[in-house]
This record gives sequence, C-alpha cells and structure tokens, in this order.
Amino acid sequence: MEAKKNTSGLILHSLVDTEEGDLLFPGDFLNSGTPEAVNMAFSRLAIEKKLIRLGKGIYLYPKIDPLLGLLYPSLEEIAHKIASKEKVLIRPTGAYALNRLGFSTQVPTKVVFLTNGSPRKIKVGKGSITFKRTTPKKMAAKGELTFLAIQALIELGETNVQSKELDRLAIILKSEEISTIREDAKYAPNWITRHLYYIADKIEKNDTVHTAI
Repeated sequence: MEAKKNTSGLILHSLVDTEEGDLLFPGDFLNSGTPEAVNMAFSRLAIEKKLIRLGKGIYLYPKIDPLLGLLYPSLEEIAHKIASKEKVLIRPTGAYALNRLGFSTQVPTKVVFLTNGSPRKIKVGKGSITFKRTTPKKMAAKGELTFLAIQALIELGETNVQSKELDRLAIILKSEEISTIREDAKYAPNWITRHLYYIADKIEKNDTVHTAI
C-alpha cells in the first residue's frame, strides 16, 4: 500500500511543470513505478479528483476556473492529442465537418472522427468524441479541404445539395489544387464525385460563383 501511495506521490510531483488542461497517459509515467502501480495510482488520483478520467488510459490534468469550474480543452484538441499519442490518423466528419467549412455556426458537442485506429467513444463533460474505424479508401483523400467537402456533402445528403452549397464549396476549394480535387473525387460516392468535378471545372475556368450561404 505504501508503495502505491509513493507512486501516486511521484506522479503528482512530476506534474509540477505540467500545464493544467493537458492530457496524461499512464504509459508516460512508468518511471514512477510498475505498470500495475502506475495504473492503480492514476485510478486513485481520479477518485480523489486530482485527475479526470476521460477514457481507458486517458486522463485530464484539470484546470479549474474560480467562476466557471472545470475547463476542458476543445474536443478537437483532445482528439488530436489522443491520435498523436496512439500514432493513428483521424479526420473530422458529420456535423463537425459542416462547422469547419462554415455551413453551420453551431459547434457540435458530439464530434465524430474517422480513424485507422481503434474505435471508441470518449465522454468529455457534456460532449463526446467518437473515433469510428473506417476503410483506407475513405481516409485516402489527400486534400484536407477536399476531404472536409466530401464529409460535408455526405452529411447534407444528396437531395439537400443545391447550387448555393456547391458555390460555397467552390469558394472554399479555390485554395486546393485542382488536380487534388479531381484525384480525391474518386474516393467519394458517385454523386459527390460528379459535384467535385463540376466544382473543379468551375474553378479552372474561373467562373463567377454566387454569394456563399
């Protein structure tokens, strides 16, 4: 028991230079004890509210505001830190892709990322992060903006995509290489492929687009 307490103390002592709001992973603290002792110490520190457990092997070093209480990093920041730690790829999808492209001003509290890593769902305060494992083809688009455009169109649905949505995407995708748009189009559903080729042609011809929504 004393050794376990010492492990907890060593972990807390090592957090002196850690910024509040950072994510912590037990595997990074194996110099403080055996894997079993470190995992138990993290669990104890979470029970004592000195750390916040977000998911298996994922903890938050809490940042407390006197007025607002516990402050969480953004869902995107948490997701990217987890992906970096686990050395996997993640890419936004659904309502979050719409928000990233400006189709929606509402920041979703439940975000979904496609990944080549393990699927999981992590609760963060009143929100959540879902990592949804997918096929390499769905992650293959090289252009970040093109990928977001594909995901945004999927979320909107084929029957809801009109000229104003395509005009907005044409404005957004102007900063993407036309060859990239056309190359990435082959990784999308057929109806989206047609839209992306239309947008690429429009950009290449420098056609005037309508005011974006």
